[in-house]
Amino acid sequence: MKIGIFGGSFNPPHKMHLNIALELINKHYVDKIVYVPTGSKYKYKNNLLPDVNRKEMLEILVSKYEELSVSDYELKSEVVYTYQTLKHFKELNPNDEIYFICGTDNLSYMDKWMNSEEILNNYKILVIKREGEDIDELLNKFCEYRENIIVSDVIPYNLSSTVIREKIKNNENVDNLIDKDILNYIKENKLYIE
Repeated sequence: MKIGIFGGSFNPPHKMHLNIALELINKHYVDKIVYVPTGSKYKYKNNLLPDVNRKEMLEILVSKYEELSVSDYELKSEVVYTYQTLKHFKELNPNDEIYFICGTDNLSYMDKWMNSEEILNNYKILVIKREGEDIDELLNKFCEYRENIIVSDVIPYNLSSTVIREKIKNNENVDNLIDKDILNYIKENKLYIE
């Protein structure tokens, strides 16, 4: 089985997060996908909702799809690095192939990540490229790991959690950007309003 690990802050999770996952599965890049929300101890994210809220929203997102799930592996009191997460899933699924799903933006500086060689040598990197980006330059940069880098033909549309948070704060309509059950959860818990 091919298992995709989809990390991110998911603050909040939106329709593009779901569409990317379903398209990767429908096009047989992977068989199932695990969403792994980044822990709030991650130093580059300082505006995250509490871990529990982001995890519960993701659980709403995946609830209708048996090939999608959520892991709280990175929701710890210390920072968890990507190489640790991938190793964890490989230990849980020793007979399966582990794919790390990332955008071209993440791939571009993956060589700066903690234990990046371990990631690039031992796991498949499933790349989502943005429309109009030149992937060849990146592939040249990581040419020694080329056999582990798979560039998908899934093209995400331009949608960001930052824009959604701003719209919610300003009481603007986000019905077409976010699952209605997640939106209800946000309203009930009065999230993103300050």
